[in-house]
Amino acid sequence: MESIGNLWLYLAFFGIVTVMLVIDFLGFKQKQGQDVKLKTAAYWSVAWVTVASLFGGALWLYLKQTAGVDIANTKVMEYFAGYLLEKSLAIDNVFVWLMIFAAFSIPPALQRQLLLYGVLGAIILRTIFIFIGAWFVQEFSWILYIFGAFLVYTGFKFLKGQDDDPNIEDMAILKWLRKHMRITPQLEGNKFFVRQNGVLWATPLFLVLILVEASDVIFAVDSIPAIFAVTSDPFIVLTANLMAILGLRAMFFLLSGAASKMHYLPYGLGLILIFIGFKMLMLEVFHMPIWISLGFIIITLTITAIFSIRHSKKYNQTTL
Repeated sequence: MESIGNLWLYLAFFGIVTVMLVIDFLGFKQKQGQDVKLKTAAYWSVAWVTVASLFGGALWLYLKQTAGVDIANTKVMEYFAGYLLEKSLAIDNVFVWLMIFAAFSIPPALQRQLLLYGVLGAIILRTIFIFIGAWFVQEFSWILYIFGAFLVYTGFKFLKGQDDDPNIEDMAILKWLRKHMRITPQLEGNKFFVRQNGVLWATPLFLVLILVEASDVIFAVDSIPAIFAVTSDPFIVLTANLMAILGLRAMFFLLSGAASKMHYLPYGLGLILIFIGFKMLMLEVFHMPIWISLGFIIITLTITAIFSIRHSKKYNQTTL
C-alpha cells in the first residue's frame, strides 16, 4: 500500500496533536461550575476547523515540493473529504454523549473533564484501529468489499430512522459493569474511585467515562471503514480522523442545544454512507475521482442543513 507518510511526517503530526491537546486543556475551560458559553464553544470550533485547514494547506505545500502538484492535489482532497466525513459522522456521537450525560445528571464542569479523557482515549483507540485496518486492507484487499457492504447496510439503517430514544440502562456494557463492580449511588465530585470502609468503590463518573469510550469504539466501526472508501493511504486516514476528533469537545458544547434541530441529519449521513459503500463495492468496475466524493459529501451536508433549518423554523423550535 503506497503512502505519503514517513517517520518525520508522523512525528510532526503527532507533535501538532500533542501541542493542540495541551492548548485545548489549558485554554478551553471554565471556572468550576460555570457553563460553557455558546460563543466560547463557537470560537473554539472555528479554531479547530482553522487548524485542520492550515494543516491541509501545509500538507499541500510539502507534497507539491516533494511529489508534484498532481499528487498534492489528490492527497489533500482525500484529506478534506475524510475530514468532512469524520466530522459529520461525529455529530451522532455528540448526541449519544448528550444522552449519557443527561441520564447520569453530569454537570457541565465534569462534562468537560470527561470529554477531555474521551478525546484522549479516542485518539489512542482510533490510531490503533486505523493501523490495524490499513494492515488488513494491504494483506486482504477483499476486505474493502466487506467494508462497502457494511456501509451500505448502515446507510439504509440511517435512512430507516430510529424508533425511539434508546434507554441507557439497556446497554449491555452498563449492565455488566453494575453486576461486576461496586458502584456508589451518587457522584463523588470529580473522583472516579473512592474508598469507603477500606473497600474500593467506583463512582457513576467512572461508568460514564466507560460509556463515552465505548460509544466512540462503536462509532469507529462506521467511520473508519467509511474513510478507507475515500483513501487507502494510512497517513491521510489517520490525519483526517484525528483532526476531526480534536475538535469534538468544542463541537459537543456548540451542538448541545441543537440536537432536536438536526432533523434530517441521519438521512444525509445515510445517503453519504450508501454512496461511499457503493463506491467501495464498485472498485473493480470503475475508479471514482476523489473530487466527486468530496463534492457529494459537501452537497449532501449542505442540503441536509438547509432542510433541517427549514424544518426547525416550521415547527417553531427555539434557535441557538
